Amino acid sequence: MGRIIAITNQKGGVGKTTTAVNLSACLAEAGKRTLLIDADPQGNATSGLGKAGKGARSIYDVIIGDLPAREAISDTGYGGLHLLPSAIELAGAEIELVSMPGRDTLLRDALSSIESDYDYILIDCPPSLGLITLNALAAAGSVLVPIQCEYYALEGVGQLMNTLGLVRKRLNPGLEVMGVVLTMLDGRTNLGIQEVDEVKKHFRDRVFSTIVPRNVRLSEAPSHGLPIHLYDPRCAGTEAYRALATELIDRAENPDW
Repeated sequence: MGRIIAITNQKGGVGKTTTAVNLSACLAEAGKRTLLIDADPQGNATSGLGKAGKGARSIYDVIIGDLPAREAISDTGYGGLHLLPSAIELAGAEIELVSMPGRDTLLRDALSSIESDYDYILIDCPPSLGLITLNALAAAGSVLVPIQCEYYALEGVGQLMNTLGLVRKRLNPGLEVMGVVLTMLDGRTNLGIQEVDEVKKHFRDRVFSTIVPRNVRLSEAPSHGLPIHLYDPRCAGTEAYRALATELIDRAENPDW
C-alpha cells in the first residue's frame, strides 16, 4: 500500500507547495511510484508542474462529484510522477462539503481504490485548517510540516498540533508527524540560524537533517512548469530536495527509525 503524506501548515508562504512539488518529483526520480494531489484551491502545485487548465477533471470532481480518482489522475511526463490536479471550483468546496454526509472522509474513501498503485502519495494541503485539510489528514498516514526559517517560525504550529490531536481522536488514530522540514534558510543571517535551533529544540528528532535554502532557481522553476531537478539539475535547491527525498524514504521504509 502507498504511504499517504499530507504536507501542511496553515501559515502561508512557508514553502509548502514548493516542497510538495519538488519532493514528489525527486521521489519519482528515485524510482518511487509517486502521486501528487493538489488539494489547495490556489492550484500552484498544478501550475508549477505545467498542468494548469490542461484537463477537465480535478480533485474537485473526485471529492464533490464522486468521480473515481483514477479518472482524474494524469501523468506529468516528469519521470513517472502522476498528478491529481486542483481546479478553481475547489475554492467553493468548503461550503459544499458542510452538508455532505461523511464530509471528513470523502478523500480517504476516494483514495482507497488507488492507494496500492503508488509507493508515495503526497497531498499539498490548503494553508488553512478547514474541511479540505481535514479530508487530507483523515486520508493520510503521516504529516510533513514545512517551517520557514524566520522570526515567529513556530507561530501557529501549536494550533496545527492541536488539530492533529483532534483528527487522531475522531477520524484517524494512526496519524503521525513524520517530520518537520526547515525551508528558506538564509545562511547569511544569524536570525535564520537561531530559528533552526529553536525549531530543533521544539521538535527534536522529528526535524529532517536536510534544510532547504533560499534559492533563486527554486522561485523561478514554477513559472516554467518544471520541478527544480529538471529546471536546474545542479542548483542548491535540487541538491536539497534530492537529499530530503532520500531522507524521507529512509524514515518511511526503515522500521527502526
